[in-house]
Amino acid sequence: MSVISRGFTGRRRPEDRRLPPGQYLEAGFPILQTGPTEIVNTATWRLVIATEAGELHGWTWEQFRALPSEEIKADIHCVTQWTKLGTTWRGVSCETLLEGIETSASFVMARSYGGYTTNMPLADLRDGKAWIAFEYDGRPLHPDHGGPARLLVPHLYLWKSAKWVSGLELMTHDRRGFWEEGGYNDYGDPWREQRYQGD
Repeated sequence: MSVISRGFTGRRRPEDRRLPPGQYLEAGFPILQTGPTEIVNTATWRLVIATEAGELHGWTWEQFRALPSEEIKADIHCVTQWTKLGTTWRGVSCETLLEGIETSASFVMARSYGGYTTNMPLADLRDGKAWIAFEYDGRPLHPDHGGPARLLVPHLYLWKSAKWVSGLELMTHDRRGFWEEGGYNDYGDPWREQRYQGD
């Protein structure tokens, strides 16, 4: 005589352990954004880090691409509930960009061509947790996915990984970005389901 327990579904598959709560596996790479795709010419592209004291540190595309880069393997999680496992990127670590910049800031506002903004603690860009990515899956990053370069912060929901990044503003006090002003969570941790304010 066999015994069946209600609700028993067997052992979790390895990929299930990589899915945050409320997420489903996505094989493709959906394109979601607030407006039209920005087409940014690398001849005029510039990345600027502005400190809280107003000091500016900038790179042209050629200067940026001359910096040491690395391959990044990461799972990415969208607030709309899809997760894509094992993505491969190439980019410059934010730690490299921040090296030698004097700051007492605790927060950062990422800024994009097109006007998009998103905020997060500066600590989330340090210690190998974030990059300015310029390749996806071995190819130059397509404009639909934020090319020529986007911020990549894979441990937070993907809206924090600003497409078409143009700069990082270092701040001593937190301010909300575009989606955060619209009710999204200030932090956006997928493992804690921090989708909206109050989560």
